[in-house]
Amino acid sequence: MDAEKEEILLDVTSRLWFTYRKNFPAIGGTGPTSDTGWGCMLRCGQMIFAQALVCRHLGRDWRWIKGKRQMDNYFSVLNAFIDKKDSYYSIHQIAQMGVGEGKSIGQWYGPNTVAQVLKKLAAFDTWSSLAVHIAMDNTVVMEEIRRLCQSNLPCAGAAACPAVEPDVLYNGYPEEAGVRDRLSLWKPLVLLIPLRLGLTEINEAYIETLKHCFMMPQSLGVIGGKPNSAHYFIGYVGEELIYLDPHTTQPAVEPNDSGCLPDESFHCQHPPCRMSIAELDPSIAVGFFCNTEEDFNNWCQQIRKLSLVRGALPMFELVERQPSHFSNPDVLNLTPDSSDADRLERFFDSEDEDFEILSL
Repeated sequence: MDAEKEEILLDVTSRLWFTYRKNFPAIGGTGPTSDTGWGCMLRCGQMIFAQALVCRHLGRDWRWIKGKRQMDNYFSVLNAFIDKKDSYYSIHQIAQMGVGEGKSIGQWYGPNTVAQVLKKLAAFDTWSSLAVHIAMDNTVVMEEIRRLCQSNLPCAGAAACPAVEPDVLYNGYPEEAGVRDRLSLWKPLVLLIPLRLGLTEINEAYIETLKHCFMMPQSLGVIGGKPNSAHYFIGYVGEELIYLDPHTTQPAVEPNDSGCLPDESFHCQHPPCRMSIAELDPSIAVGFFCNTEEDFNNWCQQIRKLSLVRGALPMFELVERQPSHFSNPDVLNLTPDSSDADRLERFFDSEDEDFEILSL
């Protein structure tokens, strides 16, 4: 039992822990220099996405040991989230990209908004070369995901795939992942599923399903919360959820004189927080990472099996192709002012502001 507890604590400590920070460069040049009081869901979005990058570049079994020298890829992952304007997934990038989603800088986000913003930012991360899919309407469409993840190929002749210089860096990041993926059949998938599991409190019929999701090897965890109380849920013990809490304000971190980034403040070195599953508010986003097509097929199989578990209500539907009553997602993405998109945004805004999303 002690060994199991140690393993859980090591897993928790190894997660990248993003909290409120202060004294970072002003967002947009003249904006906030701290995200205390408004950035908790943005930080939770960073945490679930950082876990995807860790799985992508370091592997799910990688562990952080205090004082141990880490490999370069680890620092490349960490640098992607540092509080400065040119990091791929910095608070600066998320806050400024959120303006396009109708959120002013300093405004609180819901789980869906942060997921949509991270998807847009991932397009610029050529180092990770991720396929990010956000499954709307509680439905995961396998055909859409396969189309997205297989978009690398086929290469129409040599002109479409120019030779790449071996030492090229993209924004200071090694480009090897992008080159490797150009030759592979599957872009690693980050699947985010915004859900509402009840009206004002979680329907207990979903609890077993949620627990099973945490047990899947593809699980990235869950983000959820209300204004000022978003959390990153990473597992459960009995009837309690384990989570990382972003509500601690730490000073922004700068590289030291030797150019190294002090990283201890990005790992939670005390036992993780816990709360009863029954207290989880129903508005969440669940995340999964499928590095290969085999991972994705295995995930689909597990989700189908889960629908057969007695007393476990499916949280979302898994279908081969898009039901005919769906709106075309590409049309929605291209026309953010369309009435369908407005209705969608208003629905998720109501989650952000009108509902209490997490009762602590």
